[in-house]
Amino acid sequence: MRVLILSADNFEDSELLVPYYRFLEEGFQVEIASMRMGIITGKHGYEVEVDKIIDEVNADDYDLLLLPGGKAPAELRKQPAALEIARHFFAGNRPVAAICHGPQILISAGLLKGKRVTCYKLVATEMKESGADYQDRELVVDGNLITSRQPSDIPVFMREIMKMTHS
Repeated sequence: MRVLILSADNFEDSELLVPYYRFLEEGFQVEIASMRMGIITGKHGYEVEVDKIIDEVNADDYDLLLLPGGKAPAELRKQPAALEIARHFFAGNRPVAAICHGPQILISAGLLKGKRVTCYKLVATEMKESGADYQDRELVVDGNLITSRQPSDIPVFMREIMKMTHS
């Protein structure tokens, strides 16, 4: 299983790191893509090494897309390549997992109309305006789309991701 994590500076540390290490524990190949090479830093100071620039990503090389939250999605959603990656995963009906502000990338890519989803409460209005069926729950699954609200939802979020990757 190959996992692509899209992120940038000011990511929500736990929403990137917990899945990252859980995937490694499971033996998955994990790559972090961002707008530049080097180190990106989370809101709470944790650092991760970027493996690829978003513009160089071939979405066909991955089985799962993870979109952690924090302030990073607000920058990523301005990147045409990030939106294309998300569209490619949806078109191929491959799993996409987004938590907190992560769904902002999916909103900008025009992918949530008619989808059942959740997100961080400050993104809820924008999500509803995009045509999504917003639900204030710790986990919402709509086909291959998994969404959660915040760091406290990570356990149920990860359980669902692992269930989907092993089915």
